[in-house]
Amino acid sequence: MILKRFCLFLAAAACVVGASPASAITPVSWPLKPVRIIVAYPPAGVSDIVARAMAEKMAVRLGQPVIVENKGGAGGTIGMDAVAKAAPDGYTLGFSSISPLALNPLLSKVAYDPFKDITPVASVMFSPVVLLGTPGFTGQSMNELVAQAKAKPGALRWATSGLATVGHITLEQFKRSANVDITHIPYKGGGQQQNDALAGQFEVLTTNLGPLLNGHIKAGKLRPLAVGAPQRVDVMPNVPTFAELGYPKANLMSVFGIFAPAGTPSALVTVLNGVINDVLAMPDIRERLISSDNVPTGGTPADFAKAIRTEYDNNRDIIKQANITLE
Repeated sequence: MILKRFCLFLAAAACVVGASPASAITPVSWPLKPVRIIVAYPPAGVSDIVARAMAEKMAVRLGQPVIVENKGGAGGTIGMDAVAKAAPDGYTLGFSSISPLALNPLLSKVAYDPFKDITPVASVMFSPVVLLGTPGFTGQSMNELVAQAKAKPGALRWATSGLATVGHITLEQFKRSANVDITHIPYKGGGQQQNDALAGQFEVLTTNLGPLLNGHIKAGKLRPLAVGAPQRVDVMPNVPTFAELGYPKANLMSVFGIFAPAGTPSALVTVLNGVINDVLAMPDIRERLISSDNVPTGGTPADFAKAIRTEYDNNRDIIKQANITLE
């Protein structure tokens, strides 16, 4: 029955000359029932909010309900495992950062192969990673941070939200690129990390942007030194990226996207990609992302897959060099 539906889908798509992928969908092809998006994180977070906003718009385009289901835990791997095990019929998708594919499998055993069991459909957004100086840091720029680190190896303390997080990988890439010794201070999450930052308990920290954090930056309590992003971000136009400063491997960010089980027909992936890109172009969706300090992305499945593979390879190398573990 599934094969028959795919044949109908392909026939319908082939008959629509010059139409966009979304308009090629017909009632006799796909979808014939609700589509499910598994969010690999708990409810009420940014990922959940964005996924639900997109699901609402996708439902209009597809003519079927798009239901969001949260399967959080284990850094996103529980949700992505559910996607990997789902039928490749277009009715189960996943929304997650790329860490369950490009980082987590390098640090612990997961129940899926990140490149054989899951198909990237479309990049949705990235959340910039910012390096901030605290009241405990006497410098004003990245050059001064490097100078202090070289003058007193190990004296500077760099806090992250935890071991083997994007912030930690950023630190290790920076240390090797700048040839400096900086002490890692790993926290279990961002709340206490931010409180200690304001108290100057360490010199610098990496974290994702957010409204509360932005308030502290505007008040001058925390000073941005660099940002991990493809280009400078609108809320901090004067802050250079790590790449601009000469540290491209440290120019990391939290990237999120939509995925499908491996084996999903390429024509169906193309349709889904077109729908997602159309939704990301909608002004209200863009505003929803930007207001939460995320940046809309989009693009092709091939580009998304290539970006994941590149980050996986870079993470693998730095994890081995720095002997990073979760213990």
